[in-house]
Amino acid sequence: MANIMTVAPEPKSLLGYHRQLAPNAAVKVSPLCLGSMGFGNTLSTLMGACDKDVSFKMLDFFYENGGNFIDTANVYQNGESELIVGEWMKLRENRDEVVLATKYTSSWQMANPKVKIQSNFGGNNKKALMSAFQASLERLQTDFVDIFYVHSWDFTTTVPEIMHTLQDLVSAGKVLYLGISNTPAWIVSKANEYARYHGLTPFSVYQGQWSAAERDVERDIIPMCNDQGMAFIPYGKTIMADTLDEIARERGTKLTSVALAWARLKEPYIFPVVGGRKIEHLDASIEALGMTLMPEEVETIESAVPFDFGYPQTLLGGPTGATKAADVWLTRRYGHFDWVSKPQAPAARQN
Repeated sequence: MANIMTVAPEPKSLLGYHRQLAPNAAVKVSPLCLGSMGFGNTLSTLMGACDKDVSFKMLDFFYENGGNFIDTANVYQNGESELIVGEWMKLRENRDEVVLATKYTSSWQMANPKVKIQSNFGGNNKKALMSAFQASLERLQTDFVDIFYVHSWDFTTTVPEIMHTLQDLVSAGKVLYLGISNTPAWIVSKANEYARYHGLTPFSVYQGQWSAAERDVERDIIPMCNDQGMAFIPYGKTIMADTLDEIARERGTKLTSVALAWARLKEPYIFPVVGGRKIEHLDASIEALGMTLMPEEVETIESAVPFDFGYPQTLLGGPTGATKAADVWLTRRYGHFDWVSKPQAPAARQN
């Protein structure tokens, strides 16, 4: 008889060391999220192209190395991305092993010549949400999704309409966690406060653009995520090639590994979206999980593109802004204090 005290075998790669998604979402996910925007050929000029065979190889490699967090959206390749992911899960019989995220807001019927009136196939409203969600379930060949995102804010639908409609899906067991993307921080905070006050499910994940050259989310969105107990799922192109490449050459690693290491270790609940159309791209991303940057390397990266935190952060904390009590210079005028440190990202593991 097997020993019930035997621990699980060591993962095949660093991707297999899973983490809690967020303080308010206890589901366990791989430290990287596989993005599927490029899966398919329908919108290749806009989103890149990756046929089904290559997409399956990418999904298999990610899964076999311990990855379980997969991201898609109804608008990716006009729905072809969801079709590919759904067929792959069906053939591999691994739906319950996967933490699956999809999104709604953009019209999923834009390429359908039979649909003459598009008005309510896009946007945040209840009709658009329900029709998009049902179509996503059919393409994904599943009866639920783990994370359902509001893909972007349309500034027409009210917070109550969205939160009550999303709660209907949660209550029906069709959605487990709620996410939001491309939306101002004040709206997310307002929505979460409304949800908690009315006994609804708040957002526990935010997906947004972030890189060492595009740090706007550090002003309000990432502090909001930390305050609200939310994960942050960054996407972004690797730019600043000269600076990153110099560090990569010194380390004997790849440029993308440096970029991912910078993002992943900045905050405690960061799960970068990774993609590409070659296995080597994924392999480089997994390699980054074992990389820790030195403070001087972080400073070199962040000084390559000047970033202004703006008012009121610079008034409170100077050029580097204020995100915690110890940053506020006015406080130091009336005493000396020991502060509790904020949570840190897990240290990089070595294979």
